[in-house]
Parts: sequence; structure tokens; C-alpha cells
Amino acid sequence: MDKGYRLSAATGLHKGDRDYQQDQVALLTHPRASGCLLGVVADGMGGRTGGRKAADQVLLTARQLFERYDPDTDDAAALLRQIGQEAHLVIKLTAIAAEQEPHSTMALFLLNPGGECHWLHCGDSRIHHFRGTQLVRRSTDHSYVQTLVAQGQLSEEEANDHPQSNVLTSCLGTEPEPTFTAQFIPRLQIGDTLLACSDGVWHYFNTEELGSVLNTLNPREASEFLIEKARQRANGVGDNLSLVILKVEPPVETKPTRRSSLASLN
Repeated sequence: MDKGYRLSAATGLHKGDRDYQQDQVALLTHPRASGCLLGVVADGMGGRTGGRKAADQVLLTARQLFERYDPDTDDAAALLRQIGQEAHLVIKLTAIAAEQEPHSTMALFLLNPGGECHWLHCGDSRIHHFRGTQLVRRSTDHSYVQTLVAQGQLSEEEANDHPQSNVLTSCLGTEPEPTFTAQFIPRLQIGDTLLACSDGVWHYFNTEELGSVLNTLNPREASEFLIEKARQRANGVGDNLSLVILKVEPPVETKPTRRSSLASLN
């Protein structure tokens, strides 16, 4: 990434039409390295408390390991995999101790200073990379219907409405070891946007809609719009919603009317 850029970002979290919140989300700024960020989305499953505990563990593990990460010397891809493996292990131990069945999806993206980006996911929480309105790449779900899509038995549209669309083939906390899928972006560019979100968000939008919203609105406005529109389209039966948006924009001097920045994150 050129030296002249700025990062703007937002997170969003809503319990939707569920009685309780099991999603968790965070965008963490590195304590020592400017321009180093970690986005985290975790969609917990397993009853009122089990799912939330699992999602909480993903965030706790991510925060602890990211604080020790040195972007100058450490392997970013290895860090993300370590977060997934350690969170998985602790969630499994929690299940043994509490006699619950806590599980969680996980979607992580890490931006290093200079624009190098890594991501890792497990389950059906997705990561999208847009350039302007165009989708460059998105993660591929670890789910039953995605397997059918890969086999040519379903289209993406049919998969979205399939009665077993929420059946996962991998997530954290299960007895089989989880599947982690990684992706690497050598250098983000001005005009790029990263969106990580749970299925409570992406289920209600096609790729063109997401690209248009993310390109037109700033991250805070886009976060609010996507949650509000997903709530409307869910029509009273919506899941928990969680998302992280990170946008690479021109420096303030060249676009003084656009808002930034990471200072107002919550």
C-alpha cells in the first residue's frame, strides 16, 4: 500500500430476533505497531450460555495472542492458526467441564503495517475482499450446502434457501479437529474493503448489494445499514448479527469530506 492512505473501520453487533446474543465481534489495534489490526467474528452455538462462552473464548484467545505478536518478526498466518487451535482446545475443555456442547465459527483477518493482509476462517462466518464495488474474493463456507455447491448439485442461490443451510461441516469445539482455510492478500489498495460477518448478516444480501453498500457508505454507516436491512428482510425470524468492516481510503488531504477513523470504534 502506498504511504498516502488511511484506514476507517466499524464493528456491528445485534441480537436480531433471538432471545440472547451468541455472536461476538472485535477490531483490535496492535498495542505497539501502528497500522496493525486484527478483525474477529465468532458465531457461538450450543444453548443459551454455551455458544456465548465459545464465542467469548475466540475473542479472548485472539486478544491475548495478538498482543504478543510482533509484525516485524512473527508469522501472521501462523498466529491466526494458533488463535484457532488454542480457542478450539479451550472450548472443548469447557464442554467437558460444563457438560455443554459449546461451538463457534471463526473469521479472522490481520492487516500488517504496509498493507499485507492474512485471513483465516472456520465454519460459515465469511470474509469478503471488495475492490470498489467488485468482489475480489470471499471465504468458502465449511457447510453441508457448500459441499453440494462444490459438487454442482446446488447453485449459490439454492444453497442460501436450503433447509439445511445452517449445517456446518467444521467449527471450533467439535470432537473432529476443525478445518481452517487461509487466504493471503499481498497488498491492499486504496478502494479496498474487508468485510467479516456472521451468517445472520450475509444470508440476506447478494454480492452486488454488499459491494454497493460498502463502496458508497463509510464503515459506520454501512454497518448500521446492513444490520437494519438484514433485520427487515429477516421479517421477525433473524439470527444474531455481527460484522467488522475495514476500508482503505485516500489520505485526508485528498478527500477532506470523508470521515475517519479508528478512534471511534466500539
